[in-house]
Amino acid sequence: MKNLKHIWFIAIKDLKIFVSDRGSLFFAIIFPFLFIIMFNFLLTGAFGQDTRLTLHVVTQEITGMSQQILTGMETKDEAALPPGAPVIIWDKDYAAAKAAVDNGDMSGFLAFPADFTQSVMAGKPVNLDIYADAGATNARAALSGVASAITSRFMTDTAIIQATAQLMAENGASQAEIQAAIEKITAGLFAGGGSNAGTPFLTLVTQKVGDVKEENPSNYVVPGYLVMFVFFAAATSAPAIVQEREKHTLERLLTTSTTREAILGGIYLGGVIRGLIQAIIFWGFGILVFHVDLGLSPTAVILLSFLLVLMSSAFSVMLATLAKTVRSASSLAVLTSLLLAPLGGCWWPLFLYPQWLQTFAKISPHAWATEGFNKLMLFGAGFSDAGSSMIALVVFMVIFGSIAIWRFRTSAN
Repeated sequence: MKNLKHIWFIAIKDLKIFVSDRGSLFFAIIFPFLFIIMFNFLLTGAFGQDTRLTLHVVTQEITGMSQQILTGMETKDEAALPPGAPVIIWDKDYAAAKAAVDNGDMSGFLAFPADFTQSVMAGKPVNLDIYADAGATNARAALSGVASAITSRFMTDTAIIQATAQLMAENGASQAEIQAAIEKITAGLFAGGGSNAGTPFLTLVTQKVGDVKEENPSNYVVPGYLVMFVFFAAATSAPAIVQEREKHTLERLLTTSTTREAILGGIYLGGVIRGLIQAIIFWGFGILVFHVDLGLSPTAVILLSFLLVLMSSAFSVMLATLAKTVRSASSLAVLTSLLLAPLGGCWWPLFLYPQWLQTFAKISPHAWATEGFNKLMLFGAGFSDAGSSMIALVVFMVIFGSIAIWRFRTSAN
């Protein structure tokens, strides 16, 4: 019971010092909102565009029906397209298109196989290939719809082609004459020639249901800077702990029957209280001023914020136990904060990073925290979906706390 009182008094003492320091208050609370206001202004309207659907098509045939079909499907003038019609891009190099998907530069494409014309002429079933990134579910669905539309149209038009080829063969036409006639027919049927002049082989229309709702930039700006500045404020409090150790303040506390555990607990609790004040102010202003949406599970957002505070406070104490001087503690605090914040997705959403960098960023607690907030506030995830982020923050907290307990000392020697 006595230890608990000592812990509380030490925590309140640290809190009073923090409140009386105007510079600390400015950089912990006011300064972050200058960033939030600036980035909200810069990013407003950046994610509300209603862009046309773009579909890529490829053929592995050098000549044949697929060439004629793609000539008729390819978008020649995007400005002349009717409302809702997607843009069809014909990529001439199959290998380059495949490499673009593998590199993440393209979501996917529809491919005509190399034996497409031969299969059609032989009356064999024709399969169109869809090559798409595993995570590009929307692109895969759109390309599947195009493939189904092409197959449906072919059921009628190929009957005309096969009947013509059979009739010419019965009349003694050569294979070259039959092939030339087929190419002429396909040019008429599939490229808008002959009696179908002006009529494309396939008309694709996307239906717009409602207006595109612009994403509120605050939904990822506020959580990102919350993670950054809660961690930064905690880290920059480490030099104060080192200074108390150098001035023998902590040693004098031991002479008043205050235990080592109580001193460590009080320092840690003081950091937690400061972090909670920051989080409450961030979310309060975020909701009331910036209209932040906490998503489907506000409880998960609150718990994730609490774990962030616990982890950051543990890091602060650990940093103070590792640094030997006030100068080294200050340098380490600024360095770690400025390195981990951009790496962990505090300056811009983590999901915009390439996959390898997203994986590497997981060495930082910032990445786990921002990923959890993004899942909850941007992608409509539930409580359980943020479980991995919460567990990761607990693991970091245990690691930092264990090192702090092991290394903590009250003297400068």
